[in-house]
Amino acid sequence: MSEAALPSELTIPVAILAERRPGVTIWQSHVWRALAVLEEAPPVPAWTRLREENGREVFFAGTAEVKLHRTDTPNYKDNLEAAEPRIWVVLRDTPEGMSIQAVTVDPGEAEIYTEGPSDLIEALPLPPGLAVLLASFVATHHVEREFHKRKRDRQDIDSLGRKGRV
Repeated sequence: MSEAALPSELTIPVAILAERRPGVTIWQSHVWRALAVLEEAPPVPAWTRLREENGREVFFAGTAEVKLHRTDTPNYKDNLEAAEPRIWVVLRDTPEGMSIQAVTVDPGEAEIYTEGPSDLIEALPLPPGLAVLLASFVATHHVEREFHKRKRDRQDIDSLGRKGRV
């Protein structure tokens, strides 16, 4: 896709691998975490167990969409300029079982999910193909905003309700 052809909003499908491993406390029988983000989904249904060894199970958790918006390019740019660009996967434990809640490349959006008591968030390496697409999106839509420091207005002493001293 050429840079000129990139729309102002873009949705990119990704596939998620998750891991379930034994818990380390008496209060948790197991622990979940997002393991990897794939650019293409394997040809199996969501939550299919792919591998099991030493009590650890790897599942194809399913597919999700990464949504890019042109107004969020400053955050995407910051992510791309980091030493290791990241993609954040949010898993949520629901009564029906574990589910993919969100996948984002926006560090600000990822931070919002840290407040949820039942959300598990994992920062994973950004897949190379997605990094190229994200860089192209930022190059097309990012507008550098000049920092403008606000200056306070001088307060008129008479407007404060005090009378001047004589």
